[in-house]
Amino acid sequence: MDQAAGLRSMTQPKPVRVIAVTSGKGGVGKTNVSVNLAVALADSGRNVMLMDADLGLANVDVMLGLHPEYDLSHVIDGSRTLEEVIVPGPAGLQIVPAASGTQQMAQLSPAEHAGVIRAFSELSQPLDTLIVDTAAGIADSVVSFVRASQEVIVVVCDEPASITDAYALIKVLNRDHGAQRFRVLANMAHSAQEGRDLFNKISRVTERYLDVTLEFMGAVPYDDYLRKAIKRQKPVVDAYPRSRAAMAFKNLAQKADNWPIPTGAAGHLEFFVERLITSSSGQMEVLP
Repeated sequence: MDQAAGLRSMTQPKPVRVIAVTSGKGGVGKTNVSVNLAVALADSGRNVMLMDADLGLANVDVMLGLHPEYDLSHVIDGSRTLEEVIVPGPAGLQIVPAASGTQQMAQLSPAEHAGVIRAFSELSQPLDTLIVDTAAGIADSVVSFVRASQEVIVVVCDEPASITDAYALIKVLNRDHGAQRFRVLANMAHSAQEGRDLFNKISRVTERYLDVTLEFMGAVPYDDYLRKAIKRQKPVVDAYPRSRAAMAFKNLAQKADNWPIPTGAAGHLEFFVERLITSSSGQMEVLP
């Protein structure tokens, strides 16, 4: 290896696993999954960042009892850098808060979406995993963040609307945007078998009508301790670490940590930036 090649290898960014957590409808516990999965990964020693990408109805900070002074809206208007809006969370988790109840944040232009994510390529902190908590449904921002991520977790629960809307989300992402692989997580399941049955319901329909690969990530059990943790504004993995829900999240985090580490350009945050910009605008923008 010559000296120039050696220098390039030393300055290459470390691969970062980008995981989008999404759902077809609200009320299925998507943000709770994002928070607890992120904290469980951080507890295991990983450098984890959680981005609240529900740009108009943000609630990651609420779930953790945080009161950030700045959020992504300040990054968009240029008054703060991304590093200035990051707030510390449990177990060393880094959190990028979004604005809540701000309609403008839910209606960003493609260029503004690009501006939000452009800042990620300038982060200096060490980072292993970026978890993106998207909005529910099939809004443009959801599609953009999901397409830009390497892994997609679709959270469902055992109710007709959740199943129907999860299928609709997968259908849109597959037929209109070429997404082909999804990991399905059954939430609030009353048994492990119920979680598996829920996955099978969705899988049977997708196998018949779509060209996708679904993988069963697992199930989070219905657990009163989870509700107690939410009321305390704490992640259940910290508040009640021996509860059934907490143990499930720890197992899920271990699974996620064993997923293949991205290689090449696809593993870098800069590539996440480029993919997000492309999916938001339909064409690559040249950023300053």
